[in-house]
Amino acid sequence: MEVGTPRGDHSFPSQDREDLEGPLTGVRVLDFTRVLSGPHAARMLRDMGADVIKIEPPDGDMTRFANPRIGGLSSYFMQQNSGKRNISLDMTKPQAVELLLDLVRNVDIVIENFRPGVMQRMGLSYETLSAVNPRLIYASITGYGSTGVWRNRRAYASVIGAETGFTRAQCDAHPNADGSVHYTNDPHSNGDVYTSLECASAMLAALYQRERTGRGQHVEVSMAQTMLYVNEHVHNHLWDGPVDPDWIRSFQPGDYPVLTVANGDKVVISGHPAERGTFDRFAEAMGTPELVNDPRFASVASRLEHLDELLTLIHAWALTYPDADAVEKVFDQYGLAMGVLRSVRDIADSEWAAERNAIVTVPDRSGGGVRVPNVPWSFSDATAGVSGYPRFRGEDNAEVLRELLGLDDAAVGALHESGVLSARVPSQSQRPL
Repeated sequence: MEVGTPRGDHSFPSQDREDLEGPLTGVRVLDFTRVLSGPHAARMLRDMGADVIKIEPPDGDMTRFANPRIGGLSSYFMQQNSGKRNISLDMTKPQAVELLLDLVRNVDIVIENFRPGVMQRMGLSYETLSAVNPRLIYASITGYGSTGVWRNRRAYASVIGAETGFTRAQCDAHPNADGSVHYTNDPHSNGDVYTSLECASAMLAALYQRERTGRGQHVEVSMAQTMLYVNEHVHNHLWDGPVDPDWIRSFQPGDYPVLTVANGDKVVISGHPAERGTFDRFAEAMGTPELVNDPRFASVASRLEHLDELLTLIHAWALTYPDADAVEKVFDQYGLAMGVLRSVRDIADSEWAAERNAIVTVPDRSGGGVRVPNVPWSFSDATAGVSGYPRFRGEDNAEVLRELLGLDDAAVGALHESGVLSARVPSQSQRPL
């Protein structure tokens, strides 16, 4: 199937957007992924208009069992999988593999995030699937890659963050008063989400190349290599040469001030107060130009030596302003960016979020809805965004196999009876109109 070729009207209900074609309308995806890195990459394709069919084993994606949850669906699962159709097969059964091979003939992309060798053992390797469909883009997300001494290690975002220097660097940036460091794990799964973005980029690049060559290919994305790739400070960690003492190494955003204003609001300033040029802007904004001639602050090196004293002056000055808006006006006048330290709920409920449609509601299948983030991109000649609703495991078994393989209800029923197919759809669930 050529990219961009309409496949018929199989679109899902949309949330507050026109029912126009997305950039990836006509692209069909089999999503074998679970948890976060793969599901988010596949979600990106779905939100751009692709028909994404999630493949789940009988025990389901583990995020289905996360909390909070309502009506048999977890909000975690909803955020990453709304709009994807869903079929559930027991991939240990040969007939299930035969069905999947038949489905592969009708899709453009397969994405999986099992450990290396799992898809091969199920009879679903790239070599096998590309023989069935030479135009197939086959994307694999791995922890450490499919080669090398660490290829078989279990890998989750917290583990990858530790192994690639991210966790240590984040904690080292904020030592205790006595200089010791308390190491804690990051509450966000950066290794998963960064990798999903790199994987989506690679899949789109492979689709573009296929338009020129007519051939598909295998794309592999390593979580560990991703975390090195997105770490803007790797060059600095690996630098062994001399460093000019009159410059801040690699900008050091961990040192940017977090200030408190009179009403208790906290604000973050983008700029190192000891940096050349930036220090002068702080001094001007604070109305204390004499600081420029203070021996303690005469150079970058001396300012770093007396950084605590400089920050004390800045913190005391910030407390003289009534609120965040007032202090932002001053910083803006002198070319310094400032942001309010908000909670996720704060920004989700803001006027900005409403104007940008940054948060949308997806049906919870129980008569209500769950708020999730919308996509960050917009297109001048296409539509994109969260659409459709979250599916229960195996909910679309009959629809997908009828549409793509021409199986009738009797054939689908027989596959359920033999255990090749399975489903778990609550009897009281609501299908959004």
